[in-house]
Amino acid sequence: MISREPSSSRRRFLRTVLVAPIVLASGAWFRWLDGLAAAGSLAAASAPGGARRVAPTPDCGDDDEPTPAETEGPFFKPRSPQRRSLLEPGISGTKIVLEGRVFSRGCRPIAGALLDFWHADDSGHYDNAGFKLRGHQFADAAGRYRLETIVPGLYPGRTRHIHVKVQAPHGRVLTTQLYFPGEPRNHEDELFRSDLLLSVRSAPAAKQVRFHFVLDVD
Repeated sequence: MISREPSSSRRRFLRTVLVAPIVLASGAWFRWLDGLAAAGSLAAASAPGGARRVAPTPDCGDDDEPTPAETEGPFFKPRSPQRRSLLEPGISGTKIVLEGRVFSRGCRPIAGALLDFWHADDSGHYDNAGFKLRGHQFADAAGRYRLETIVPGLYPGRTRHIHVKVQAPHGRVLTTQLYFPGEPRNHEDELFRSDLLLSVRSAPAAKQVRFHFVLDVD
């Protein structure tokens, strides 16, 4: 999952032209979570050691297109725990730190945006009984988020990927998937999109991974 961020464009992430966030039946649950953010969850999202590590320089341009939507898949579970680390005692796999920001079409940071992540474990299995490697959080006042987790394992028919739902306060839900560059299965996976590739660099403790979301809101 190692790549270089594009240098030929002022856009700091890959994107597509034809996109549309999907409104799902689980939207009511996201509105409920949005209420939690208004009640103080946003403060937790900006706690010390959080997404402040993301560079304060502009990460998008006003001509950036919304992040493309992808299928939810069969393993989504509502009401995941609120947390910024999915690491638990005994978990195996390569640790990563995923950071980024959530913007509007006009490059406005979206404070309090909801991000709900879930993915397979190192062996390619999803926890359908509990909430292992599942969790949601709220972006801070600058639209920044930070997630500690592991590189997902492989399973038949799919390349490595992370599922995510992103929602601006009172907005529609974007459901999409993030992919790892350099994976042999990328071009064998019918769902793979190069404009959803993560940007990754190695670090002493864990690989640093970055992706910026643009929601289809003003």
